[in-house]
Amino acid sequence: MSNTAHHAAHGIDRDSGKMGMWLFLFTEMFLFGGLFLVYAVMRSQYPKEFHEGSLELNVFIGTLNSVILLISSATMAASLTAIQKNDKKMALRLVLTTLILAITFMVFKGYEWNHKLELHLYPGSEVMRNLAKGEIMFFGLYFMMTGLHALHIIIGCTLLTIVAIKIKKESINSQNFLLLENSSLYWHLVDLVWIFLFPLLYLIS
Repeated sequence: MSNTAHHAAHGIDRDSGKMGMWLFLFTEMFLFGGLFLVYAVMRSQYPKEFHEGSLELNVFIGTLNSVILLISSATMAASLTAIQKNDKKMALRLVLTTLILAITFMVFKGYEWNHKLELHLYPGSEVMRNLAKGEIMFFGLYFMMTGLHALHIIIGCTLLTIVAIKIKKESINSQNFLLLENSSLYWHLVDLVWIFLFPLLYLIS
């Protein structure tokens, strides 16, 4: 195969890979969009109870986690720029930094969940059964939405680990960085979802 044909085929594969990723991201947006819609309906029915439920959340940790994810999106975007400039060492450092930030997010989120478990504020507990219906709905949605988001963080950590290994082995380089590009798009989605979750759950007035 000539170099021209090879580059053309590579370009088609890259475009197909990016299109596949965008289609996947759209399905994820519909998934979270459905949850946001349910949240909006329930909040309109139980505004007082949702406000009271949100008072049990730690706004400081929520804010800190928001900052962590925003920084992680920046480091992920910078890693893509670095690999395009053939700076593999910097790209690897930035991906590992993103991974560390993701793990830090999960540590803080785990601390917050554990606090709710200690207070028995989880679906099915005796304390929850004695709450108003609106508060039960709030905490049910809180665990569902943040739990689903955390699952996406875990998937993202797995992707970042694979990307870091491939950069180390030079399987990802300035000529072949589709996996890093798609992982970056995925990570930006994870960040975007949290940007919506944080005010909806923590900043209810």
